[in-house]
Amino acid sequence: MDAVALAAHALGVERLELALPPAVPDDFPARYAALVDRRRRREPLQHIVGTAPFRYLTLEVRPGVFVPRPETEAVAQVAVDEARGAADDALAPLVVDLCCGAGGIALAVATEVPEATVVAVDLSPQAVALTRDNAGRVGARVRVEHGDVADPGLLDDLAGRVDVVVSNPPYIPPDAEPVDPEVRDHDPDLALYGGGPDGLDAPRAVLDAAARLLRPGGLLVVEHAEVQDAALRAEATVRGFTAVGTRPDLTGRPRMLVARRPADAAAPVASSTRAGVEDSQP
Repeated sequence: MDAVALAAHALGVERLELALPPAVPDDFPARYAALVDRRRRREPLQHIVGTAPFRYLTLEVRPGVFVPRPETEAVAQVAVDEARGAADDALAPLVVDLCCGAGGIALAVATEVPEATVVAVDLSPQAVALTRDNAGRVGARVRVEHGDVADPGLLDDLAGRVDVVVSNPPYIPPDAEPVDPEVRDHDPDLALYGGGPDGLDAPRAVLDAAARLLRPGGLLVVEHAEVQDAALRAEATVRGFTAVGTRPDLTGRPRMLVARRPADAAAPVASSTRAGVEDSQP
């Protein structure tokens, strides 16, 4: 797969049809060999070709920003389904993607549920810039903010109004260095290591933010490591979430926390109307 993708990139075509190859320029062997050598040295394929697929989208990727990966597509699916259900009920769902990285989850919701208002947040200025550029690339309306998920005032204008909070936060413990060089040597530490001895400082901050942002009955979806499922369920329960459970990733491993803010939770101070959330224009 990588060999074919690199050949297509060297030839400047979106997809290489091996049965009917395009005309091959004289300098193709040298350019292709250089690309293969970069991949041999374990540079991520996505960095070499400059893009990564995510669900129905092709996103730009850049060094310094976490590369979107297939397992997160399952997390996005839960958020899309919830938002689509609200839209079917004639509501304009409000969805917040915390720790958005390149913007995959936020842009998937925005393009697959066009009735939704989507807000994306990341601590990395590079990630914020890339998500904004990707929003323009795919023609999505998304409000993108630079902010720290641990900030108790983050998105305070949306407190108690959000239908879905979804996140793929950093969660790797400090003693669990990734094995794959593509991750260890190229993804930024800010997007990998969750903080604290168990790597759960950032996910706990996401839970705290969700408890503040979600409307009663709103849904929380968080990606995590397979060894963190029980710990995160406990953290969600302590914070008063209900219907707390874990769902599998594409390989059947427990990788996703799903929970709801109680339907009988105290009414939010802010207005529950969905109006007034500004979108960034692509």
